[in-house]
Amino acid sequence: MSTTPRRTLGTLLRAAYADLAEHVYGNIAARGFPGIRRAHGGILRHIPAQGARLSDLARSAGMTKQSMAYLAEDLTRLGHLESIPDPADGRARILRLTPSGQALLQALTALSAEAEAAMAARIGPARMTALRRALERLAG
Repeated sequence: MSTTPRRTLGTLLRAAYADLAEHVYGNIAARGFPGIRRAHGGILRHIPAQGARLSDLARSAGMTKQSMAYLAEDLTRLGHLESIPDPADGRARILRLTPSGQALLQALTALSAEAEAAMAARIGPARMTALRRALERLAG
């Protein structure tokens, strides 16, 4: 009988994500994007092509507006994000990716694909395909 406690699904998912994130964010500077941190994913995962209001991004990411504003200011300072007037409401602002931000997103996506390929090499392509399908179903 094993004395090692069974790891929870959350623990296993976090461990797999930590490996993926380490590859992605650990290699992004070498792709020409210094200063990008894992926390920036809070914006980059949720920003639509047309941009979005800060409050909408914060809600999508499950973050406070203050935390999202901090990340937005950092990505703006780095040249990857810009703030433009909202055409629907002159008092509001829309955050959107700059061309550099779009290139950053492409580089992050490529690094994520590399990490996924490395995971597939560890568990086999059929298992990786099944894992991806299962996660896509769970994500809805």
